[in-house]
Amino acid sequence: MENRSEVRDFLTTRRERLNPEQAGVPFFGGKRRVKGLRREEVAMLAGMSTDYYTRLERGNLSGVSHSVLEALARALQLDEAERTHLFDLAETASPATPRRSPRRTTSQTTVRQGIQRILDTINAPAYVRNGRMDILATNRLGRALFADALGAGTGFNLARYLFLDHRSQDFYREWPTVAADCVAALRTQAGRNPYDRGLTDLIGELSTRSEPFRTWWATHNVKLHHRATKTMHHAVAGDLELTGEALQLPGDPELTIITYTFEPASPTEQALAFLASWTPADTSAGDHPSSPGRGPAHR
Repeated sequence: MENRSEVRDFLTTRRERLNPEQAGVPFFGGKRRVKGLRREEVAMLAGMSTDYYTRLERGNLSGVSHSVLEALARALQLDEAERTHLFDLAETASPATPRRSPRRTTSQTTVRQGIQRILDTINAPAYVRNGRMDILATNRLGRALFADALGAGTGFNLARYLFLDHRSQDFYREWPTVAADCVAALRTQAGRNPYDRGLTDLIGELSTRSEPFRTWWATHNVKLHHRATKTMHHAVAGDLELTGEALQLPGDPELTIITYTFEPASPTEQALAFLASWTPADTSAGDHPSSPGRGPAHR
């Protein structure tokens, strides 16, 4: 993924969303010829020259200092996810990367046996995913929850399911929110690891085959996934209100465990108890995921 164009489009979209009133810039009325802030206004807020900011917005973040990035983040009022994305873009633009080990060019696609054992001890739906949304392993309730997406396999790609499988729009009651968040997470991953060929191929495929994906991708929105509540409709268990908690794995930084929680004594707890009784007590399915990148596509 070309870094300069990513930087240019990200900074431009962040600048265009701010108006002078939001940014605290004096505005004396009249018609403005640009959407959002002008480049010189961002430069003033960040304490740099207009020429220097223009260079940054043209995509040249190579060698930019931490203090300059911080000033730019404050001027553009970036949230935590956007600030992280800006620093990721700057790091991948630089020839030296002191903060990290050498850049990975592929996402992790295997799960250690110990992580599968952790999943199997969780008494709620849980799964492990990598940064490009490949679901690599699940526990028994996780397999039951995502039975449609899994089909006869043991893994799938959540982004492909959301945008290429029409059943996802019935499964997720707030599909637009879930789908937009997924795109934002992929954009975050692309800034962090732009050299992942599998990720680039996935984004190209979805951009070609899904207009909603293409539209959301063009916004350059990013998001860090820590916690989110989703309402799902399961074909067997009915409606479920589940809160996903993202658990990072220090020993496997490319992987995240997502485990769902629910309110005690709620209809969701009862529905999950029924789902557990309906699901065969099989613990082997998550041990050897098969081709998680190629999920079902029934659109």
